[in-house]
Amino acid sequence: MELDGIDLKLLRLLQQDASLSNKELSFELNKSIAAVHERVKKLKRLGYIKKTVAILDRHKIGIGLISFSQVFLKAHTFEVLNEFEKEVAKFPEVMECYQMAGSYDFMLRIATKDMDAYHIFLRHKLAVLPQVNTVQTYFVLSETKSETAYPL
Repeated sequence: MELDGIDLKLLRLLQQDASLSNKELSFELNKSIAAVHERVKKLKRLGYIKKTVAILDRHKIGIGLISFSQVFLKAHTFEVLNEFEKEVAKFPEVMECYQMAGSYDFMLRIATKDMDAYHIFLRHKLAVLPQVNTVQTYFVLSETKSETAYPL
């Protein structure tokens, strides 16, 4: 499906504030509430809008440490890759998991309360996975930019 200018503007608005009502969106788009409602439903049905979430302040909920871990696997067979992905997806500490091209196999973004919680996660969850050979972790000192909206 080809997105028109109204769809793109609607997606931009929703990326910035998904709590906007259809009434507020209709005002911004100069369209009827019913037309906006139908467009949003269509964009959800077609998978352009995957889900609607609230973005929390991690510090207020006790997440004090963000880290990025490069994971090197012992082998690269279909089964090993799939099993690693299946297992790592179960860990609530893993916020994102990407298979990478380059010198390491996966990049994980991990959120924990503090260094002690990360240490427990590493020793009792990640490093004990049978597919894992090596983990190299980098800890975030400060966050300059964090966006969830894609440029449209």
